Amino acid sequence: MAEKNTTYEQMMFANYPDIVGINELQEMLGIGRKAALDLAKHPKIHGIIVGNRFRIPKINVIRYMLRD
Repeated sequence: MAEKNTTYEQMMFANYPDIVGINELQEMLGIGRKAALDLAKHPKIHGIIVGNRFRIPKINVIRYMLRD
């Protein structure tokens, strides 16, 4: 089963870079800016602030989406 998830994870959001910002997070999840900012602070997605911008590893977003 882990093999199947790995392949699926590689396909999800394939058109996005490995590190996304708030705008990309909004697009990926179809949510508003405030919801994206709140979600970026969520421990399961855990974005970091670099300069004055959030940076979120795409894999964290995918894992959040696939959570049980």
